[in-house]
Amino acid sequence: MSIKSRLVKMVIKLTPNLLIIWVSNIILKGIAELTEFNFDLEARKVYVQTKLYGENETIEVFLEDFAVFSDGDTYRFIIHQAKSDKPWLNNLLAHITGKSWKIPATPQLTAQLELLTELLNIKTSALEKID
Repeated sequence: MSIKSRLVKMVIKLTPNLLIIWVSNIILKGIAELTEFNFDLEARKVYVQTKLYGENETIEVFLEDFAVFSDGDTYRFIIHQAKSDKPWLNNLLAHITGKSWKIPATPQLTAQLELLTELLNIKTSALEKID
């Protein structure tokens, strides 16, 4: 693992969730309000609780076992498990989980995609799950 990816991992671990929530709510103003957030890079888990603008109920989303990997000249993204507390969102997530999605080639972002691939590299046991 490179020094750059170790530094990024350390920064991710040290960034307080409240700061992420605060910045996200500035960006999402008028669309949604992020109420809870938890990201564990080592375990590859994300938990998000948000309230859509004008709605009373929150929506919870759990993502587990996700990765970015190189497939020759292209980069791909995969989420192995995703669930929500809303049935309609579970149906939507069922259509995208377990499939690898091609990340469009953008020459300006190649260095960042390489770093992201190093940070979220796919586990060897997970290679069998890719369709």
